[in-house]
Amino acid sequence: MRKLNIALIGYGFMGRAHSNAWRQVRSFFDVPYEPVLKVICGRNEGELIKAANKFGWQEHSTSWEDLVGREDIDVVDICAPGDMHLPIALAAAASKKIIFCEKPLANTVAEAKQMLEAARANGCVHMLCHNYRRAPAVALARELLGAGRIGEIYHYRGTYLQDWLVDPDFPRVWRLEKARAGSGALGDLLSHSIDLARYLVGEITEVSGLLKTFILERPLPQSRTMAPVEVDDAALSLVKFESGAVGTIEATRFATGRKNYNRFEINGSRGSIVFNLERMNELELYVDEGPESGFRTIQVTGKGYPYMEGWWPRGHIIGYEHTFTHTVLDLLRAVAEGRLPTPNFEDGVRNQLVLDAVERAAESRSWQHVPQTI
Repeated sequence: MRKLNIALIGYGFMGRAHSNAWRQVRSFFDVPYEPVLKVICGRNEGELIKAANKFGWQEHSTSWEDLVGREDIDVVDICAPGDMHLPIALAAAASKKIIFCEKPLANTVAEAKQMLEAARANGCVHMLCHNYRRAPAVALARELLGAGRIGEIYHYRGTYLQDWLVDPDFPRVWRLEKARAGSGALGDLLSHSIDLARYLVGEITEVSGLLKTFILERPLPQSRTMAPVEVDDAALSLVKFESGAVGTIEATRFATGRKNYNRFEINGSRGSIVFNLERMNELELYVDEGPESGFRTIQVTGKGYPYMEGWWPRGHIIGYEHTFTHTVLDLLRAVAEGRLPTPNFEDGVRNQLVLDAVERAAESRSWQHVPQTI
């Protein structure tokens, strides 16, 4: 079996999720390549060595510039903060690597387009990590929608709620700096709901928007010095779809009591579909069947459902980390078949165009068009 050498840039939350996915995928699925955890990269060498030892990376490096052009690297996996996505991706594209990038693709539309153009110009396989597409229940929802099970789609309601910023003493970390993160709940959370909306319902053509920052200053990490919060704490949008459906999308990091409440509801002419990540092995389905109609819960476990062939018997649930394993599985299969996986950098640009339109709508207090040509 041919090996693919992986270079992972970033060792934090997402670095751990990606490390686990690369390490586990071959153990549970028949894959066309053997992923080799070649080198992990980050700035803090002490923490980097701990991560390398914990997940089994062969090498570590504190310089992404030194590793992306190495001849023994096949895949560059970008889990760095948003401001680093562009330079790393451009360098990886110039070296004709397979590029796998965390969401959102970039901090601006212009950066996202640069990344897409570079990948295309150099003939690179490129993939964007929107892992929630790979929850088996979400994949089943797409199959049901594609089969017309709930009829013509009228409504999409996307809600992504967290509460980790409610404490005013929580420090001003990098996710609250516009230069590094690009945006707050808008890019961090709303981007997931937008990607799911596009995946399930279709392209978004017009949006309204509201952005709100509740706490304007926070202490710097390990300091009493206060610094401004430069991004939004909450983002809300009304959306119109190309199909004629309409939607509401809300994301906040101030929903007290909500830890990772990523939910959507889709209403059609003959039924409805509901998903909640906090119950990710379940999909709620309503199909109009007369007086005995009602929502039923489908337990999306066991063989016969998307991605479940590699896991456990029916009723034995899987978790958050498995969505990343499914994502790298699809990347490996796409590389072997000589095609682009999805979502890819084109999806990243389209998602970024929607995020940009929401930001413009919030600033102008008016509806904004989402360009459909890229």
